[in-house]
Amino acid sequence: MRNSLKSYLILPAICYLLTTVLLGCAGVSQKDILPQDKPLLEPQVMLKFSDIPVPLGFKLLAEDSYTFESVGIRVGILKYYGNANVEQVVNFYKDQMPLYNWNLLNAIEYGERLLNFDREAETCIVRLLPKGNHITISIALGPKSEAKPKKSDKPVK
Repeated sequence: MRNSLKSYLILPAICYLLTTVLLGCAGVSQKDILPQDKPLLEPQVMLKFSDIPVPLGFKLLAEDSYTFESVGIRVGILKYYGNANVEQVVNFYKDQMPLYNWNLLNAIEYGERLLNFDREAETCIVRLLPKGNHITISIALGPKSEAKPKKSDKPVK
């Protein structure tokens, strides 16, 4: 009688354990498996400049932003505010900007983050100002300055 009681208790315990393990694994998503240094942010659909991405969930600060577009020239400063990990936002721009044909020139990643990008005739500076989990993104876009002629080593007579 004692052995049959143990078998009645062991069988449900094994079933419960297997169910818990199998359901627990089903709840693990791809995001849970990714390393923390990879960005989990996605770009917004509606953008002020169609070739400069902004992480989803960031709101435009319209009173602090301006843009100007004319034939062949775009100038603007766009400011956005949102909640995210600053390293994820840095990685977002490092990953997303090349998809829009922007080249990363350099990055300063201490406290305030600065990312400098360029392409044919334009430059773009992405500035991240973190305050806790809140980040202000400032995007400055403008034309490249024309190259100045090099000075000659020989004096003009």
